[in-house]
Amino acid sequence: MKTAFVSTILTAVLALSASASATTYPISITDDLGRKVTLKAEPKRVISVLPSTTETLCAIGACDKLVGIDDYSDFPQQVTKLPKVGGLYNPNIEAIVALKPDVVIVSQYGKLAEPLTQAGITVIAINPETYDEVFSKTLLLGRLVNREAQAKALVLKMRQDIARIEILTKNVVKKPTAYYEIDPTPYSIGPNSFMGVLLTKAGARNIIPASMGDFPKVDPEFIVKANPQLILGVDAKTVAARAGWNTTAAVKSGRVLSLPAGLDTILSRPGPRLPAALRGLAKLVHPELFR
Repeated sequence: MKTAFVSTILTAVLALSASASATTYPISITDDLGRKVTLKAEPKRVISVLPSTTETLCAIGACDKLVGIDDYSDFPQQVTKLPKVGGLYNPNIEAIVALKPDVVIVSQYGKLAEPLTQAGITVIAINPETYDEVFSKTLLLGRLVNREAQAKALVLKMRQDIARIEILTKNVVKKPTAYYEIDPTPYSIGPNSFMGVLLTKAGARNIIPASMGDFPKVDPEFIVKANPQLILGVDAKTVAARAGWNTTAAVKSGRVLSLPAGLDTILSRPGPRLPAALRGLAKLVHPELFR
């Protein structure tokens, strides 16, 4: 069973290892805002306004192209020395323009595309939200910055590392029902979001149905009725103070777990540290597999 599983994974990922030639410019793509955007030449000066994009660019060997980053980008360490340009919702337009970027990479959220485009700057919205998009948009970034071969190698490595963890969790008999909280409102994760897929791969059964969306706001009564065996992302004291939550199986068994320092950050970033995020999550769901 395990051998067949690994073989299937490796067959899929080896298709990505074919040699890649240098990107031919100009290159045109349709970005996440549905706009056709053209890069006339290889970008030498790039600004990233998303931590996950910053990490991906560095992981594919394009860190030296970065001339500015958003306020939250902090990995790898070398990017912390770069100029900060605000965030998606509080951008410093003047600072971005002053850095004279060849391209600014944003997400479909926020309102950066219009003012920057009006200022004559090329803007591309790329922000993976599903699990598969983490890989496909890594490859797209590789094409855009002429690092396609490196992007393919990264995707191959990520999939291999994820497969090694799945070998441990795939055939676990007891997979606990789980509720993962990303915000005390409360907001959670749907099974089709990249975080939801990681939760499933970690050997848990998400109580949130796909019909609620990828990152839904959830009625607390729904969570109590679902009676999760595992609650992640919030501490036991907070959960104990919520009406009715003390009746859940997770509270009764002491399986209410806040995330270790740093894990919440990498779990929220759809980028190259996805395998590390999965490993950290799997250790919480099935600690017995990692002793």
